[in-house]
Amino acid sequence: KACGQLAAIDELRNGFDAIGFSQGGQFLRAYVQRCNAPKVRNLVTFGSQHMGIADLPACGPTDLLCRVAEAALRGGVYTDYAQSHLVTAQYYRNPKDPKAFAAYLEKNDFIKDINNEGEQINATYAHNLASLENFVMLMFDKDITVEPKQSSWFASYPIRNETDDARGGDPTLDEPTPLRQSSIYLEDRIGLRQLDRRGSLVMELCHGAHMQ
Repeated sequence: KACGQLAAIDELRNGFDAIGFSQGGQFLRAYVQRCNAPKVRNLVTFGSQHMGIADLPACGPTDLLCRVAEAALRGGVYTDYAQSHLVTAQYYRNPKDPKAFAAYLEKNDFIKDINNEGEQINATYAHNLASLENFVMLMFDKDITVEPKQSSWFASYPIRNETDDARGGDPTLDEPTPLRQSSIYLEDRIGLRQLDRRGSLVMELCHGAHMQ
């Protein structure tokens, strides 16, 4: 639907620059990778969850709707209902829990797909993203809504297995793996390495909490 709506806007027919705030950032990235007609020239994302979130954001004490959604997610983030009705479920990705990560690989159909983590690699995704003139990613330095906040720069916690849990005490497992050390970059699954090599991948900080 999004691809069709953007294609129908006459003013965009010669291409456009796109700014995505929070989850809007990965949705616009999905547009670039999956459609990109009309073409995005520069993509800028603010506090976006590019490598998903490993925990759910805290709800305010009076935010009833948030608490209802949180209860539904914690009760079954990978149920068919949650995956098709709750937006946050589409980018919930917890590599710190082996069982949860296995469920993610089996059930998730959004962030897993656009990050090319499925069994089939879609080469079009890397081609389209690498066609950007610039991809600018901003992370909020005091962000506690996105966990880890470095997901805004494509960083993620290492994928644990059962032996990691049994071993315990390894501090590296609790630190996000930086983009340039990650498999999505080293394997260039979506074109990030191509962008970086020509100086078109930009990572900047915004000072403050999420979306401030």
